[in-house]
Amino acid sequence: MSIRVVRQSKFRHIFGQAVKYDQCYDDIRVSRVTWDSSFCAVNPKFVAIIIEASGGGAFLVLPLHKSGRIDKSYPTVCGHTGPVLDIDWCPHNDQIIASGSEDCTVMVWQIPENGLVTAMSEPVVVLEGHSKRVGIITWHPTARNVLLSAGCDNQIIIWNVGTGEAMISLEDMHPDVIYNVSWNRNGSLICTSCKDKSIRVIDPRKETIVAEKEKAHEGARPMRAIFLSNGDILTTGFSRMSERQLALWNDPKQLCFEPMTVNEMDTSNGVLLPFYDPDTNVVYLCGKGDSSIRYFEITDEAPYVHFLNTFVSKEPQRGMGYMPKRGLDVNKCEIARFYKLHERKCEPIVMTVPRKSDLFQDDLYPDTAGPDPAVEAEEWFEGKNGDPILISLKNGYVPGKNREFKVVKKNILDSKVNKNTEKTSPKSEAKMEEILKEIKSLKDLISSQEKRIIKLEEQMSKVAI
Repeated sequence: MSIRVVRQSKFRHIFGQAVKYDQCYDDIRVSRVTWDSSFCAVNPKFVAIIIEASGGGAFLVLPLHKSGRIDKSYPTVCGHTGPVLDIDWCPHNDQIIASGSEDCTVMVWQIPENGLVTAMSEPVVVLEGHSKRVGIITWHPTARNVLLSAGCDNQIIIWNVGTGEAMISLEDMHPDVIYNVSWNRNGSLICTSCKDKSIRVIDPRKETIVAEKEKAHEGARPMRAIFLSNGDILTTGFSRMSERQLALWNDPKQLCFEPMTVNEMDTSNGVLLPFYDPDTNVVYLCGKGDSSIRYFEITDEAPYVHFLNTFVSKEPQRGMGYMPKRGLDVNKCEIARFYKLHERKCEPIVMTVPRKSDLFQDDLYPDTAGPDPAVEAEEWFEGKNGDPILISLKNGYVPGKNREFKVVKKNILDSKVNKNTEKTSPKSEAKMEEILKEIKSLKDLISSQEKRIIKLEEQMSKVAI
């Protein structure tokens, strides 16, 4: 009778390797702003990095092939008047990037196909609606032109970028600062972690909290919560003794929203940023200020979260970018690529599963989410959902022609009533009544002033005679 001592897993031998020095992006002044975002965003064409900038906020956008020393005069994206806190590439157009800033605005930019030639200060659209700094930006995974932003005003706004409108505003759900927001696989739900130590699962279109777990992690340091592809939730946080924790929670649609497992790792004060690969069910944890990346495999069998290995380097990381699956080199069995930010450079780190054969490894590369959206923005706001449209990586990903991005501003005076205004809440009805009363009193004032002017004109004409 044989006893299986070691768990079978094709990802047990994943190993990480930093690229050679000449393939790094050097002499970049990475932002020093005290905010727990990743400071870096990557897609198959560009790497974007938030940098130090005098007199406002800026970020660099570099074509992936432009490695080596980056000249100080290299053009930046510099339209914000305050430091940039978060950036995110659109999953459906590799030339569109959104940024959130301390100046309370969200800006959406269209990068030229071959990168920047001159500094870019004019965004395609400015989204204004937050009253405090905007620290979280995340695009909808399957709907075109739908963008979520969260600010220090404890408010989440979901925008239709195609029209520049704020369509959904979630105001009274979070009593304190929101640490992060994550969409589920088809973008029908979001989960949030908050400074009040609660995790909330929210249906944004119904504007209701589906599930809530108080004191998910007892510690006071920031938490992170992300959806897994099967609907479970993975969180990172701190225990009361400041030990870093990784927890897995069952599908919140079930009545008992309880942890399936809690792993205590080490004592450190760096926030753990989770990066999840839904195709392989591997999660990578990068601690801010750490010099390592830990990775775990999530399975259906207890203990559910299985430690695989740790990539260790000498330098601590200031931030981290994570390449989407379609940007990887399948011929080298590359299953993840990170862009690690040092103080003055960005260093790609390649995660590989060693295989002897040069053939395409279809067990490592199941069909993955492609760049085509499943639904349009209007359809999603009306209640339609769509699972990601999958593509095969067998012959490598070949980027198609990106559809031109246009913003069509709607006329505010348009007589058509938006569907959202039909379902007005009592609070907005009261506001509307107040505004109508104010308008009526202004009309009365204008008519009385008109009568007075006519009287005065008559008196003046008599005096003139």
